[in-house]
Amino acid sequence: MYNKGDYVIYRQDVCKVKDIIKNHINGEDYYVLIPLKDDSLIIDVPVKNKMGWLRKVINRQDAESLIDKIADIEPIKVNDKYYELEYKKLFNEGTLEDLVKIIKTTYLRNDSRVQNKKKISETDNNYFKKAENCLYSELSISLGMSFDETKEYVINCVQKKVCEQ
Repeated sequence: MYNKGDYVIYRQDVCKVKDIIKNHINGEDYYVLIPLKDDSLIIDVPVKNKMGWLRKVINRQDAESLIDKIADIEPIKVNDKYYELEYKKLFNEGTLEDLVKIIKTTYLRNDSRVQNKKKISETDNNYFKKAENCLYSELSISLGMSFDETKEYVINCVQKKVCEQ
């Protein structure tokens, strides 16, 4: 059970537990969640979480461990026409490692296009932004940094690890 003030992940969004209320219709307890990216939105989620869309934000140690592994996480390798399906599948599975795979793959594919003087893929670009937003939003809470500081920190750590290899 989460408490008021805790940060949780609801689907892919980082949210703060604003309150725990009793639903007057069914008598069940509900979390009142406020997404960090849109504090005008209020989401009520049953405490029972039968759908499994609610989880705790990873702790600092797990965040540091993930950052340490990023350089070794392989990008996605599928036939060109299946990339979007793979992005959807990984994005919906919602693990942080899957988000890293999406980020690495979309970055490399768009970088290759730029190098070959081609237009970047809108699909790759959209998935890159979505995955990056989800990953850095959660890591920023875990590490106690702003979104931009977290992104810079992760990039620096990964570059340092790659240079050491």
